[in-house]
Amino acid sequence: MIGTQPNRGGPAAVSHVTSARRSGTPDANIQLGSDNVLHMDNTQVGNSLPDAEHHEGGFRPVAELIQQRKEAKLDQTIGGPHYGELIEQVRELMDRVRLINPSDELAKDTIATLEQLNARLDAAVVDEWSAPSWTRTDLPSRGNITLPPYTVDSADVDGVTAKLTFRTFHLGGNSAAHGGQIGVAFDDILGMTAAVHTKAVTRTASLTIDYRSITPLNRELTIRAWVERTDGRKVYLRATMHDGERLCAEANGLFILLKPGQP
Repeated sequence: MIGTQPNRGGPAAVSHVTSARRSGTPDANIQLGSDNVLHMDNTQVGNSLPDAEHHEGGFRPVAELIQQRKEAKLDQTIGGPHYGELIEQVRELMDRVRLINPSDELAKDTIATLEQLNARLDAAVVDEWSAPSWTRTDLPSRGNITLPPYTVDSADVDGVTAKLTFRTFHLGGNSAAHGGQIGVAFDDILGMTAAVHTKAVTRTASLTIDYRSITPLNRELTIRAWVERTDGRKVYLRATMHDGERLCAEANGLFILLKPGQP
C-alpha cells in the first residue's frame, strides 16, 4: 500500500498520506482537524513535481492536485454531492451479488442492465489521480470501494485509530470476514500510520497477520495502529483489530520510505 492523499478544501490536506519527500521539498505538518479530517498545512510542491526521472514511484504529489483545484476555484468535493450515495449503492450491489442465486431470467436481465450502465459509466472514467477517492475524505475509506469502509477517529505521530465494518461482500465463510479482506484493511491503515508518522511516501515491504478470533461481519470494529520504531528508510509498525474487548486480529508491518523516482 502506498501513501499520498489529500482532503477537500482549506489548506492542502491529506487523509491517507503526505506529499513525497524530495530534496528541496519542505515537509508538511499533518494533523487531524476538528472536522475529523487529516490536514496538511503546506501546499508547496517545488521539486516534487513528477517528471520522467523523478516521479516518486509514479505517485503524483497530491499537494499539486489540491493547489491546481484551488487556483482554478474548483469544488474540492470531486464527484459531486451525490458521489457518496453512489458508492453506497455500489456497495449494496456488491453485498447482494455476494450471496445471490439468480434465476436465468434475472441473470440475463441483470447482465443487460449492467452492460448499459457500464457503457454510461465508461464516459466518466478518469485517470488515477483525478479520481474522487484521492480527495473525498468526507466519505468512509475516501469512497474507495476496493477498501472495507472505515472512518478515522484520530491520527497523529503516535498512531491511528479507526472504526471499520466488514460487510456481506467481505464474507469469508460462516459469517466471518475473509482473511484477505482483513489484510486489505490493515495494509491501508498501516500505510496511513506510516505516512502520518514519517511525512513521506511508503510502500509495504512485509505484512504479517495473526488471526486471534472470528472477525464478524456488519459490526463496528476498532483498529489501532502505531509505529514501533524506524531504522533508516524502514518503518516497523503494529496494529490490532478489536470487536469490543475481544481481539480479532493483529498485524506487524514493515514499510519502506521510497527514494526519489523509486517505483
